Amino acid sequence: MGDLAKIFKAYDIRGVVPDELDETAAEAIGAAFAEVCDAETVVIARDMRTSSEPLAAAFARGVTGRGVNVIDAGLGSTDLLYYASGSLGLPGVMFTASHNPARYNGMKMCRAGAVPIGAETGLTEIRARAEKLLASGDLGTAEGRTGRIERRDLLDGYARHLRGLVDLSGLRPLKIVVDAGNGMAGHTVPAVLGAGDLPIEVVPLYFELDGTFPNHEANPLEPENLRDLRKAVLAEGADLGLAFDGDADRCWVVDERGESVSPSAITALVAVRELARHPGATVIHNLITSMAVPEIIAEHGGTPVRTRVGHSFIKAEMARTGAVFGGEHSAHYYFRDFWFADSGMLAALHVIAALGTQPRPLSELLAGYTRYVASGEINSRVADQAAVLARVREAYAGRDDVRIDELDGLTVAGAGWWFNLRPSNTEPLLRLNAEARDEESMTAIRDAVLAIVRS
Repeated sequence: MGDLAKIFKAYDIRGVVPDELDETAAEAIGAAFAEVCDAETVVIARDMRTSSEPLAAAFARGVTGRGVNVIDAGLGSTDLLYYASGSLGLPGVMFTASHNPARYNGMKMCRAGAVPIGAETGLTEIRARAEKLLASGDLGTAEGRTGRIERRDLLDGYARHLRGLVDLSGLRPLKIVVDAGNGMAGHTVPAVLGAGDLPIEVVPLYFELDGTFPNHEANPLEPENLRDLRKAVLAEGADLGLAFDGDADRCWVVDERGESVSPSAITALVAVRELARHPGATVIHNLITSMAVPEIIAEHGGTPVRTRVGHSFIKAEMARTGAVFGGEHSAHYYFRDFWFADSGMLAALHVIAALGTQPRPLSELLAGYTRYVASGEINSRVADQAAVLARVREAYAGRDDVRIDELDGLTVAGAGWWFNLRPSNTEPLLRLNAEARDEESMTAIRDAVLAIVRS
């Protein structure tokens, strides 16, 4: 396994275990990480996948073999790892494949302060060093030095920190159904919401940690994976439903009617709350979020800044602008008060606080944040992404009533509508998102673009 190109992605490491990622590779990556980060100590955490513990142990061997100490936080969510990196001031690694099927695993890496490591900020160098170590066959201790491993439970500190960032006083009684998908929310939600001092009744779905995902994939972006949550919200007469992905860094919201809530509406809601605390602040949104998001940010005195899709771009732009908050269409939510990192749990606390401090149901509370009709993401398999993008661009380039930009793929916008067509980084796919003022207009735009793409 000397060639690691297949598992090193733009933002993280991910592959099938053990075919693409095994313990030997993990040990080499650990040694390379220690060398690149050049710190005395690193912190690691892992999800509940059956391969996570042995991979984390192998990684720790590689780190300690370079004379660097390891704080092992054990089981945790990805945002718990960010909390550890931020609060301890240490580089960190989370062992998870997020929402991918059980046969996958991977690593999300950050420098001290939860600063992300991507291909352009260290991941390429880590890969090169790890490949060199694997090629040499020498993963022994460097210069006779061996670091120490300290096991430390950070769950309570993580829960206290998150609850300290949101005012939860004055809540009315709420019943909340939470679908953990057998992922790490089953570990973190009880610590954050189950302390007993909040008037919240949590109805748990699939809280048992099980990396085989026996009930459904832990991917709330797929509507089928929300089916059980929606039914439970209605059956329980709940005020709110929350669904988390496998590593619990993303949170999807379902209202009291069992209806899925767009992450754009949640982005707008949290933005308004953060702007109330930080008047005039900058808020980041990616180019797939609804037109309503920048409109609402501006209406509440904030400065909206549009970015490419992807957490590394969001975090970099937040750090550059000092933005107070950032949201993505994929239900990732980023907070300045959380080291510019994303936390599904922190977003959930904001929704709970907004709902519980006023009398209306969630659907009514969010009605003002939903102004347009969106297509959702539609994938088309194509042989030549660039050629198809060029055809679509040509179809709209001569029109005076549209604006075209290529910040991330191709975005075409007109009066009250837009669409974006982006190539996948890993598959021969083009991803279409469209939005308009009404269903008829959105359908027409969507179908016109798909006709070109699939011709």
